[in-house]
Amino acid sequence: MFGLIGHLTSLEHAQSVARELGYPEYADQGLDFWCSAPPQIVDNITVTSVTGQKIEGRYVESCFLPEMLATRRIKAATRKVINAMAHAQKHGIDITALGGFSSIIFENFNLQQIRQVRNVMLEFDRFTTGNTHTAYIICRQVEQASEQLGINLSEATVAVCGATGDIGSAVCRWLDARTDVAELLLIARNQERLQELQNELGRGKIVGLEEALPQADIIVWVASMPKGVEIDPTALKQPCLLVDGGYPKNLGTKVQHPGVTVLNGGIVEHSLDIDWRIMSIVNMDVPARQLFACFAESMLLEFEKWHTNFSWGRNRITIEKMEQIGSASVKHGFRPLLI
Repeated sequence: MFGLIGHLTSLEHAQSVARELGYPEYADQGLDFWCSAPPQIVDNITVTSVTGQKIEGRYVESCFLPEMLATRRIKAATRKVINAMAHAQKHGIDITALGGFSSIIFENFNLQQIRQVRNVMLEFDRFTTGNTHTAYIICRQVEQASEQLGINLSEATVAVCGATGDIGSAVCRWLDARTDVAELLLIARNQERLQELQNELGRGKIVGLEEALPQADIIVWVASMPKGVEIDPTALKQPCLLVDGGYPKNLGTKVQHPGVTVLNGGIVEHSLDIDWRIMSIVNMDVPARQLFACFAESMLLEFEKWHTNFSWGRNRITIEKMEQIGSASVKHGFRPLLI
């Protein structure tokens, strides 16, 4: 059995979803209540591969909200992730994906030091961040959507915002080794990590955001948007492909211009309908078919019986593992969301 650990995008969103899912005791509560709310399994899932294989899964709502980080309720945020993992393991789930902020919180706050959660000894090989599949899908979106727009990668400049992160660094490795992209612009806050990435790749130009954006034919955004930063779409190249790999995905509303195409990055479409409710409440356009690539990774690991933490740790994603999970993705009927 596979599992998905997720969370909603805001307190208001959480209240409306709680009402829709039949949890009235959560629907009218404020942030303090959500800080203490326990994780819940709120959806049973059935996925059928194009091979005919069928698997079962569970969606675990962690009850984490991004406001917990914004209001410095860090302990509440970390407790949410660890408790959701323990809840998934206690219910016998073999492989569970940490979706959205869950994997970021786990890495940034070094939660691997916490092994015991009440009566549950966490087995970390039951969990995956899903980042390898996400990085693979974003790369395929860059390759395929650029062709749709008539952007020739061999002549294109690609800017990766968040280049030193787990997904961003994997995207850079793939674009360097598996495409003939003309130039890579590397953007991140940590200059030391940027230098290490540049040394690893043997290429790439380290630039600031304001300098990079007007030069880029393709922008891969896999970083959080810094406060006060606005993207002026009129300053971007035309045409320009902007792949929004963040969560929540909001660049489509912030960057609107006829010559700029914003694509929801890291989203896959399945060839067959998935029996679940959860994607309809996270506002997917086609909720029976579309989902986050990180969630799909746990499904692929269950299909293949690879019950291991396939994606784990920071900056360990290799091209070989991206190809491995990509092959399984194609085999079972997943494809990148395109324009």
